[in-house]
Amino acid sequence: MFITFEGTEGCGKSTLIRHLSTALFDQKIPHVVTREPGGSSLAESLRSLILNQEMDPITELFLYEAARTEHFKQTVLPALNAHQWVLCDRFTDSTIAYQGFARGLNIKMIEGLNKIATEGRSPDLTFFLDLSVEEGLARAVDPNKFEKAGVVFQKKVRKGFLYSIKKSKKRWAILKVKNKTPEQVCAEAMRIILKKAK
Repeated sequence: MFITFEGTEGCGKSTLIRHLSTALFDQKIPHVVTREPGGSSLAESLRSLILNQEMDPITELFLYEAARTEHFKQTVLPALNAHQWVLCDRFTDSTIAYQGFARGLNIKMIEGLNKIATEGRSPDLTFFLDLSVEEGLARAVDPNKFEKAGVVFQKKVRKGFLYSIKKSKKRWAILKVKNKTPEQVCAEAMRIILKKAK
């Protein structure tokens, strides 16, 4: 299974992925944990530039798609071909949300570039960690330019995720994370994953 994790800043994706990785390890399910931007040697070298350097939105988009192409071909595809599960912190839906809805770039253009970068492959399951933008920003611990962009920007990002959810409902699972422990969120996600995997 190819599973991706999406949400606004500070929603708890990384924590959930760590817990799920432990749960999959306990069940002896071989898997790879990866992230975007990053996940391969070249893509990781672009990560700091993308997350911290101010640039034209089109430049930002192309850097994301370049990093994604490398990540997909060097990490995601080889893992799937080796019958390993892939847990990926952000993927194509983030580009639609951040560069499309928040930066104002053309959605159809982004969707086309996403298809090129991933050879048309979509995740089997995508989790959306649902938390208010304000609470997420208060919890965020990985300072970058997208966190610094503030509440109004993140609300546009959230609209982008809701657009993608509406467009392909069967792929998405929404996790309400407010007032839940990481263990509770992980247990809920694991139930969804195992049901999907049957």
